[in-house]
Order: sequence, then C-alpha cells, then structure tokens
Amino acid sequence: MTFETLKLAPAIVKAVLEQGYTTPTPIQAQAIPAVLAGGDLLGGAQTGTGKTAAFALPILHRLAMSRSATNRSGGTGIRALVLTPTRELAAQVEESFRVYGKYLQLKSTVIFGGVGMNPQIDALRRGVDIVVATPGRLLDLQQQGKLDLSTVQVLVLDEADRMLDMGFIHDIKKLLALLPRQKQSLLFSATFSDDIRELAQGLLNNPASIRHVTPRYNASHRSRTRSGALKRRRC
Repeated sequence: MTFETLKLAPAIVKAVLEQGYTTPTPIQAQAIPAVLAGGDLLGGAQTGTGKTAAFALPILHRLAMSRSATNRSGGTGIRALVLTPTRELAAQVEESFRVYGKYLQLKSTVIFGGVGMNPQIDALRRGVDIVVATPGRLLDLQQQGKLDLSTVQVLVLDEADRMLDMGFIHDIKKLLALLPRQKQSLLFSATFSDDIRELAQGLLNNPASIRHVTPRYNASHRSRTRSGALKRRRC
C-alpha cells in the first residue's frame, strides 16, 4: 500500500512524499480510509506510530474537497478542531497540518497557554480552517468572546488519556458543549481507562475502532530540521 492508493488529494500526497514517506504505517492504513468515510473513530495508538498523520491527512483532504465555512462575524470559520494535552504536542500537530497542507489553500493556527493571547486572537480574527489547541487556553478565549466554534465539522481528541490525567476533563466537557452536535469526532488514546470509555461513549457515534497498532518508526523515518540536524520525525 502507498499513500497514492489511499485516495488522498494529489497535493497532499505530493507534500507527504516530499517528507520522505512512501508507505503508510499500520494506523495510517486503517485510520485514513475510516476518516475519509466520514464516520467517528476510536483509535488506540502509542506515540511514534504515525498517529498525527493518520488524522491530519484525511482531515486536510476533506476540508480541501469542501467549501469553507463562515463564522458569526462573517469571516472564515473553524472547520477542524484538535485538542491536545500539552503545548509542545499542539505545536507539533499544527506543524504537521502546515507541512502536509502546504499545497492547499487552508489556514491553521495553534493556541496554548503560557504565551500572550493577542497573536492568537489576531489569527482567529483573520480566519483559520484548522485550530490545534490545549483546552485551557481555548476555553479562556471562548469565555472572552474571541472564539466561535459553531462551524466545527471535525473534532479530534489527541492523547485523550493524558488530557484526563492532567485534569482537563471539565474543560473538555465545557468545550464539547459549545460544538455542533452534527460533526465527525475522532478520539485517540494510548490507554483505555473507565473514564476514557465513558468519554468516548458520550462523544462518539458508532465509531470505527482501531486498537493495538503500536509499531514505532525505525531509523529510516527521519527528516532534516530547519537547523540542518537530523532527528526522528513524528508523522
């Protein structure tokens, strides 16, 4: 199997190939068709399995193949929302969207705490299709009236077990209440506690399930950073 056979838009495949990836990982081979089909997904995956690309690539495809949304202010509405437990992961995930979507007319931004709000507010005001965020800062912006989630079509809870371990469950539930009822929801977790199962049961509608897909990248899956050094890259 190759990325071409997954029926992704040629512009996305081109960007993926430029990163040196030719063969999907097991979770990508299973998750990408499921997400493209439009249904909900419950994914069990460890870090390093290619999980980010497993949802980023089909989300980019779906957004590229559909019309942009308009928010309540008349600007570009958020169509995909990814929630992550840490700002480091949020930054990595948003970078993946930018790298794989470099040939698409889609805009993304990352939102997390510990930095000033104004640049994040400006990005939202200019309009973005994809937001990757930590729950706390996103909720802060919403409570200040700076965020409109009424146009979200796809929601991703990434590393949901870590978010619950870090005490984000109440923030997550508040954010879920602000989202449209009709949306595609994807939940990824390395472990499945009773709390995760309860969250999934309340969020997901007849989801496809992908579990125990844990092979990690080997040394050949590496790419060059902007500084020129080699490092393991999370797809």
